[in-house]
Amino acid sequence: MGIDIRQVGPEALGRYARVPIRFTVEAVLDVIPADGGLGGLRLVERAAGKPYLKDYDACAWGVMSWAERFDVSRWLFLLASDGDEPVGGATVASRSPNVTMLAGRDDLAVLWDLRVHPDRRREGIGTRLFERAAGWAGRQGCKQLKIETQNVNVPACRFYRARGCQLGAIDRYGYAADPRVAHEAMLIWHLEL
Repeated sequence: MGIDIRQVGPEALGRYARVPIRFTVEAVLDVIPADGGLGGLRLVERAAGKPYLKDYDACAWGVMSWAERFDVSRWLFLLASDGDEPVGGATVASRSPNVTMLAGRDDLAVLWDLRVHPDRRREGIGTRLFERAAGWAGRQGCKQLKIETQNVNVPACRFYRARGCQLGAIDRYGYAADPRVAHEAMLIWHLEL
């Protein structure tokens, strides 16, 4: 049976949340400033030392809290299924005043979430979800799709770069307020639509 990708509403977030969003950190992109940053920032890949599991669902702001925390009425939710089993999902935030990543812009969309079940990666599901999400954002009149990831998620960085995204910002201290992830750097990617 083939993978079916459908647009769903917030009522389907329980099924969506059944797709885990975790990976093993095996490499890190270290942020190296030249001349105190005046000469730019370089990303240099290195082995992570001891690999560890990064689980985005373990944070306090998981899938099931989105509809409570935000006005999701203008968001896109995509669910990829193999038969009755959810295997992937993508969410795009758009025209939501309380989403700071949108910077008050109506011509910007944020790829809020992209997940593929760990057992189903490298099958093209993520690419299909990404393309559908970007296509939807473009049809909504958005000029850019913005994506946040971290320097510990090297596979995601490579994935976004391979799909035409450009790294637009590096915030070495973007997570400094949270001791659990203070060692991570925030990377912001953009796709021109």
